[in-house]
Amino acid sequence: MTQTTLSLKDTPQAYGKITRALHWSIAALVAWQFMTMILKVFFGVSPRESAIVGSHGPVGTAVFVLVVIRVIWSVMNAGRRPDHGAGLKRVAVKAGHGILYLVMLIVPLAALLRAFGSGRGFSPFGFQLFPTRETPIAWMVDFGNAVHGELGWVFGVLLLGHIVMVGVHEAMWKDGTMARMAGRRALR
Repeated sequence: MTQTTLSLKDTPQAYGKITRALHWSIAALVAWQFMTMILKVFFGVSPRESAIVGSHGPVGTAVFVLVVIRVIWSVMNAGRRPDHGAGLKRVAVKAGHGILYLVMLIVPLAALLRAFGSGRGFSPFGFQLFPTRETPIAWMVDFGNAVHGELGWVFGVLLLGHIVMVGVHEAMWKDGTMARMAGRRALR
């Protein structure tokens, strides 16, 4: 492996600084999100008892904003990104990433819809997104309740699959996928 001079934009040899910063920032925040829900679901820690669990909404909002930026950035870099192979492998990579992006958008959107519909208001990081209202909008709350948590756990399974596939790329195919996301390119 060799270190390359990294540009802000993606290149066919490596993902650029912005893609990598977005990827690893989202990864860290999503890990935080799962930790907060594990504390809540499996250990019964409530947001009132723990600022860590209480951070789930604001951090989820940050994840949503970063994912939207990442989707826009991915489209802007579509012609420059490292190649994912050909044939079925290429289709599988694109489908897998497409599903991950879709779920990363739907999960927080469902939570934001639920927050809006609840009437409680929502002010992540002190910025008011939704004011308090007297009358909840039941369908929004019901939809958010039905989708957010369950799809969040499906997202966790998809993430585990994503991590396993990185291992497959590294151990079996030895195609330098991890090196490209780490900002290095593999020598072939």
